[in-house]
Amino acid sequence: MAASTRHRRHRRVRERPAPRYETRTPPLGLTGVLFDSDVIIDVLRGRPQVADALRALEATGTPTYCCAVSVAEVLAGSRPGEEATTEAFFEARGDAVLDAQTGRRAGAYLARYARSHGVEIADALVAAAAATAGLQLWTHNRKHYPMRDLRFFEVPSS
Repeated sequence: MAASTRHRRHRRVRERPAPRYETRTPPLGLTGVLFDSDVIIDVLRGRPQVADALRALEATGTPTYCCAVSVAEVLAGSRPGEEATTEAFFEARGDAVLDAQTGRRAGAYLARYARSHGVEIADALVAAAAATAGLQLWTHNRKHYPMRDLRFFEVPSS
């Protein structure tokens, strides 16, 4: 069979990632929770339901994390006088690292979901950070995260 004459950038995007980028099955159980920016903002604003759910989560000893994207989004929108509280919140959490593996997964998410679901780079990076680290994502905007390998944190009902 002859090779395609189309330029490389015009090739079709795969429905599934190449085998070398296959995702590993995340560990079972709750290993940790990564906060999306909307949840962080609700906690910092003192929304009672979200703050109570966070206290309950921390009482179980479950590790909580933030990633650089959420930190940047929250700090960009923080109000004067909120700096100390915001920094204390981030200091009390672990960091979900954005490395090359996370970037590859985010790129795969963008290739798959940007046009069909409107996924933007910030959401792709947050989702990739959670999925790569085996963390559950706590967000109020699930429509931004159509990724099938992503696990969400379910807030226990009171």
